[in-house]
Amino acid sequence: MNKDLKLAAIEGHLQELLAEDSAYFLISIKSRPTNNIKIFVDGDNGVNIEKCVSLNRKLYKFIEESQFYPDGDFSLEVSSPGLDEPLQLPRQYQINIGRNVEIVLADASIIEGVLKEYSETGIIVEELKGKNKKKETVSHTIPFSNIKTTKVQVTF
Repeated sequence: MNKDLKLAAIEGHLQELLAEDSAYFLISIKSRPTNNIKIFVDGDNGVNIEKCVSLNRKLYKFIEESQFYPDGDFSLEVSSPGLDEPLQLPRQYQINIGRNVEIVLADASIIEGVLKEYSETGIIVEELKGKNKKKETVSHTIPFSNIKTTKVQVTF
């Protein structure tokens, strides 16, 4: 069985597992030539380690029983996307409303601000410009077609 069919079967089984609790959703599945399978899942209220462990165990068992990799020659990682991973799905934008984001646009310019709104066509971000008394809030309406990457920023 080729790599794409294996990943499609794994994704199908994962989607069945995630359907048990609609608060969780699949972000991506990646496979390396070394048979390292990395799966990112997220949730409307985040993903805790217990959920990742549970999904990992169930998927590992499924992969072994399906005999996709001879002699168990694979590794499996299930995790939530870290802060260094860009937002990929509309649902991720929705759950991050109110958080600080950094957006790299198609022309390589960068906008940093608070994610205020999400729609099917794009987002609205409020950027604070200037210093001291000259501070002003600038609202940007950005279509998804103009976004290269969006990352959530942590502020301390």
